[in-house]
Amino acid sequence: MSAFEAVIGLEVHAQLKTESKLFCACSTHFGEKPNTNTCPVCTGMPGALPVINKKAVEFAAKMALAMQCRINTRSVFARKNYFYPDLPKGYQISQYEAPLAENGCVSIVSGGSFREIRIIRIHMEDDAGKSIHSRHENLSYVDLNRTGVPLIEIVSGPDLRSAEEAVTYLKQLRSILMYLGICEGNMEEGNFRCDANVSLRPLGRERLGVRTELKNMNSFRHVHKALEYEIQRQEDLLSDSEPVIQETLLFDEDSGTTRSMRGKEEAHDYRYFPDPDLVPMELSREAIAGWTAELPELPPAKMLRFQEAYGLPEYDAGLLTAERDLADYFEATVALGPPPKVVSNWIMTDLLREIREKDLVLSRCAFTPERFASLLKLIDSGKISSKTGKQIFPELLLQDLDPGTYVQEKGYVQISDDSELTRILEEVLEENPKELAAYKAGKKKLLSFFMGQVMKKTKGQANPKLVNEKLQELLK
Repeated sequence: MSAFEAVIGLEVHAQLKTESKLFCACSTHFGEKPNTNTCPVCTGMPGALPVINKKAVEFAAKMALAMQCRINTRSVFARKNYFYPDLPKGYQISQYEAPLAENGCVSIVSGGSFREIRIIRIHMEDDAGKSIHSRHENLSYVDLNRTGVPLIEIVSGPDLRSAEEAVTYLKQLRSILMYLGICEGNMEEGNFRCDANVSLRPLGRERLGVRTELKNMNSFRHVHKALEYEIQRQEDLLSDSEPVIQETLLFDEDSGTTRSMRGKEEAHDYRYFPDPDLVPMELSREAIAGWTAELPELPPAKMLRFQEAYGLPEYDAGLLTAERDLADYFEATVALGPPPKVVSNWIMTDLLREIREKDLVLSRCAFTPERFASLLKLIDSGKISSKTGKQIFPELLLQDLDPGTYVQEKGYVQISDDSELTRILEEVLEENPKELAAYKAGKKKLLSFFMGQVMKKTKGQANPKLVNEKLQELLK
């Protein structure tokens, strides 16, 4: 057992899903030709004045409300000054002394129980551009399409204690952002990303240790690996009585290690001051109340409701409510009659597997909740076996097919008619007199032989449950 405790705080940047940038009308669409979504405002031309995007303010406020933050009715935009090639203005427009919101919290499940992670602040800022380094050409390029894209930064308290907790917290934030419909949540495209502040302290001590900042983590897996590596690196240093240096580190995904980028900056290094081109932002109580009323049921509350209303285990409920489309799909299917646990099992084992393997989007699949419920009812009624249902499921998911019509046309409907099964069973027994005599003499294992003969004669279409019951009646 380690003599040290990890202390982790995350700074999450979420790109708001607006059509235009934070202070100009340029498009935020990802993947356009470099330097085409730009204008004098976002490229910092002299005399070009910024104008706030009202939709971005609404989205930011809704996330703050979802995090149970106190929204400041008056917040101030500030200039965060630093030099970098992809920052054309020479400063980033952010918020410092007077942010949009403060003092919130979010619950995560850790070790089987709920833990509250503090949200210190949520503030708005515009994004920088992107530097592209070509090793082959030994050149670097700058793409300013992302410059000025609206972001919120969500700063947690130093309340996370492991890489697992940090990833759980990140997934919870991403889930809430996507439930609100205000962020795409795509880490690979950079519209959901995080920096991590990591320090260690001896167990039982309150005072925090020297912290490092981790950057360049573009997936949950990379966040987990980077944090685990950094925690172990710091523990090794402290165990050998060596100091931890306060610095910013980059995670190298190829080697799974971190390397020094620069000394860790403090707030004074950025020389914050109120942006003279932007007046303080003031929000009315009426606007805040209106946004509060528009909030959907969020993942933590939905997860608890799924457990209580549908009798689902915590794991099922957590998985089903992680994404809003999946939760809605589950509820729409259950509303049509199939048992909740049956629906949950099929979603977790078959539906999610097929969607991930084939890179499908659930909301665009022709396999609607109505068709899903229809398939489950075919199985429950005995018209097809569960095995057959699972065999045809991938095809039903990909094509515009009605399950009932499909199984009829393909000849998958089970023979469940009592008189028809009796006739077939009598034929099988008559054709196998030696085995029948052996069974009656005590070789009960021959029951499976007769089952196999029935399935062979019916090409697998006989209802196995009814065949088993009928056989035992006839073999008495």
